[in-house]
Amino acid sequence: MEALANLRRSKWMAVAASIWIQCTSGPSYCFGIYSPLLKSSQSYNQSTLNSVAFFKDVGANIGVVSGLLYSFSADCCGPWVVLATGAIQCFAGYFLMWLSVTGVLPRPPAALMCFYMLLAAHSQTFFNTVNVVSAVENFPTNRGTVVGIMKGFLGLSGAILIQIYKTLFNGKPSSFLLMLALLPSLLPLLLMCFVQVHHKSCGDDLRYLNEFSLIALAVAIYLMIVIIGEDFISLKTPVCFTIFLVLLLLVLCPVIVVFRALQSEYKSCSEYSHHARIRLIQDMSSEDHTDQKSSQDPIGLGSGENFNLFQAMSTSEFWLLFLVTACALGSGLATVNNISQIGSSLGYTSMETNTLVSLWSLWNFLGRFGGGYISDYFLRLKGCARPVFISLTLALMSFGHAIISTGLPGSLHVGSMMVGVCYGSQWSLMPAITSELFGLRHFGTIFNAVAIASPVGSYLLSVRVVGFIYDKETSSGMEVCKAREIKHGVPSLRPNHVQENKEAENLH
Repeated sequence: MEALANLRRSKWMAVAASIWIQCTSGPSYCFGIYSPLLKSSQSYNQSTLNSVAFFKDVGANIGVVSGLLYSFSADCCGPWVVLATGAIQCFAGYFLMWLSVTGVLPRPPAALMCFYMLLAAHSQTFFNTVNVVSAVENFPTNRGTVVGIMKGFLGLSGAILIQIYKTLFNGKPSSFLLMLALLPSLLPLLLMCFVQVHHKSCGDDLRYLNEFSLIALAVAIYLMIVIIGEDFISLKTPVCFTIFLVLLLLVLCPVIVVFRALQSEYKSCSEYSHHARIRLIQDMSSEDHTDQKSSQDPIGLGSGENFNLFQAMSTSEFWLLFLVTACALGSGLATVNNISQIGSSLGYTSMETNTLVSLWSLWNFLGRFGGGYISDYFLRLKGCARPVFISLTLALMSFGHAIISTGLPGSLHVGSMMVGVCYGSQWSLMPAITSELFGLRHFGTIFNAVAIASPVGSYLLSVRVVGFIYDKETSSGMEVCKAREIKHGVPSLRPNHVQENKEAENLH
């Protein structure tokens, strides 16, 4: 019992528990696994299925409620309230979907199914808010690194859950849907007692955070090898089980770091506390002068004030960060959502485009992890501000889009890699910058408000820009074909093609 109590008081166990929760927090990334079952069992057309997917994206990106709940419960109850709320939502949403697709419940109206999907996907924001905010509060001097670790494992969660599906439920999407109702709900309930905020710092923080980072890289590389291998080799069941067991061992490795950190924590913390007491005595003489000076400082950027959401939204910094995030995440989503169509237009085979989609997850992870870690490194050693890295990643992302637009051999591979890395880096840079601009007291609420820029940017760039250009090019192409038919006296086949396309859509 004493050992368990020590684990509960350890911020290292809090990091490990948050990592494990993040590993199962991405069921929304697995929509492609069970969407065909959803479409066939409910007799949906593609438009209705797209509506369900839209509510999935809305739920996964609108996390202001989770941030408000975290701010409210942080002092009186603790983060477990937010985790429990997310677990209830996750179970309710996916379990009701499972009951509907298996016929246990009567077929619900499409609007009700959209609500189930919204409820299930919205749980992701509760898990993510607790894990990111508590990690930043535990390691305020290494916030970029811990945000990168948490966001990185969230990015890998889809691939991890899909490996579970291929190992245990291959060809049974309904069983996988039931698992999504149980596993991501039960795990936070089991681990929520360990996810606590500990206002204690030791000298070896960065050392052990680097070990967590190495584990994250190992998991990502292993998944990349497995994903690419599965595209070319048909694996039998025993091999799939072996692959899954190795993955499970890698995911459990953070517990080794926890025990290593606990062993050296007492000595390092005692030495750190001794020096801290000496510094405290030396600083007490100037404390009154410092307090008087700080009280006269205006509230503004970098003053250390804890802004609430409305105060943050009244600043130009908030809206500049919102605009930058909308441009970065919106353009990245526009690319990944259309990467198959781009590949087909450039002559890529179906297997090649599938590999590109799989590799996008890796590039996304490297960006999430590297953006936080590298920005922390340069901030700590060179004094380079984090917004500089947002500017650099936006420039590289633009260059990546330009490479894709050339249509040269290999351009899609190189361009999608650059766009994917830069896209992922925004998810670690944005929360870290938000915490530095507006403080930690309402950090969860504010960074979730900025994250709304993702669906906004996706809608504007994917629908209003890419969709408009696509429709314009399609209509001009059809006019050219029609002119050629008239010139050569060939009757137009357009109505037949339209009818065939409608029949094909109904079959799918």
